This record gives sequence, structure tokens and C-alpha cells, in this order.
Amino acid sequence: MLAATAAATALLTGCAAPVKTDYSAFRAAKPASILVLPPLNDSTDVNATFSMLAQSTYPLAESGYYVMPVTLVNETFHQNGLTMPADMHEVPAAKLKEIFGADAALYMKVTRYGSTYTVLSSAAIVSAEARLVDLATGTLLWSGRATASNDEGNNNSGGLAGMLVAAIVKQIMNNVTDASHNVAGITSSRLLSAGMPNGLLYGPRSPLYGKDGGN
Repeated sequence: MLAATAAATALLTGCAAPVKTDYSAFRAAKPASILVLPPLNDSTDVNATFSMLAQSTYPLAESGYYVMPVTLVNETFHQNGLTMPADMHEVPAAKLKEIFGADAALYMKVTRYGSTYTVLSSAAIVSAEARLVDLATGTLLWSGRATASNDEGNNNSGGLAGMLVAAIVKQIMNNVTDASHNVAGITSSRLLSAGMPNGLLYGPRSPLYGKDGGN
């Protein structure tokens, strides 16, 4: 009985272990240039797609990759009759390679974007996920997800009345100042910066290229 219990405990413990990213395809492909497609938007805020898109280039460039100019990419799609992110994501990898010449494409989806109000708190929260695909072969090189909130680290001190007032004021400020856009920048950085746990590997333009064991 004890042995069976120990075995079951070991099995449960093993299942709870963090999953490590397999970088073998990433290492073999060695992408140097990335095409960022306008993100899909599963949130209720129409600003989510372009807010994330506008802030995706910086962390990728800082990680050592050449990023195709997002304005040029978007205009090229529009000139070819594709105006919705969902349609752009359906274009075959080989066709994207032919048109843009990039090594890999980044497919993103915003799963949460906007302010959430409860009785005692208000927070702007942005969550997103991404996939990096080799345009030469269609192989998945990497995938990840990240989230951020402007309420992180809030200790909610000051008494019940103070917390109620603070929540109302913060909700107003979140809406007036479009706080979600700034939070999207944090989410984008966490999602697309190399060197993060299970994150992207450094690209060839980074001085850390090859030093993370990935290339």
C-alpha cells in the first residue's frame, strides 16, 4: 500500500515538473530575419492587434534579429487584398517566403486586452501567445505565451474606503490614458525577448548569439 502511494506521489510530482522547450529545430534553422504578422485578436478591444504589433519589433531587434518593417508588411498585404489578420495568417509559409524573403514568421494572438474592474481593484491586463515558424519548411521553431498587468505588486493597503476610491480612480485612468497599450509593451517584452525562461534564442545580430547554447 505504501509502495503504491509512493509511486502515485512520484508520478504526480513528475507531471508537475516544468516543461522545457525543445530548441533543436530552432538551432538547425538559425533564423536571422523575422516577418511579424498582425496578431489575431481574441479580446473585446479592437485596439489589441495594432497595439501589440507596434511594440513587437523592439524586443525582437534587441534580441538580435532583423525584423521586416511592420508598416511595409501591412501595406503589402493590403495591396494584395488581405486586410484582416486571420486572412494573413492563412497565407502559406512558402508564399510569405517568396514575397518577403524572411527566414521565419511570427504568428501572435492576443488573448486578453483591456481593463478589468472589481470592487476593490482595477487592472489593465494584456495576455498574448506566439509561434515562430520557419518559412522555408513550415516547421514550428518556438512557441510561448506571456501576460502582464499594471496591478502587479499592489499591496492594496490604506483601508477599505481607500481601496474603493483607489480602484475607481485607477479604472478611470486606465480608460482615459489607454493603460493597456503600455501594459502590452511589457507583455511583448516578456514574450519576445531572448534570454527569458523557455523564450526565444538570441539572433545573429546579438553579442550573445551562440552563448545561450542555442546556436
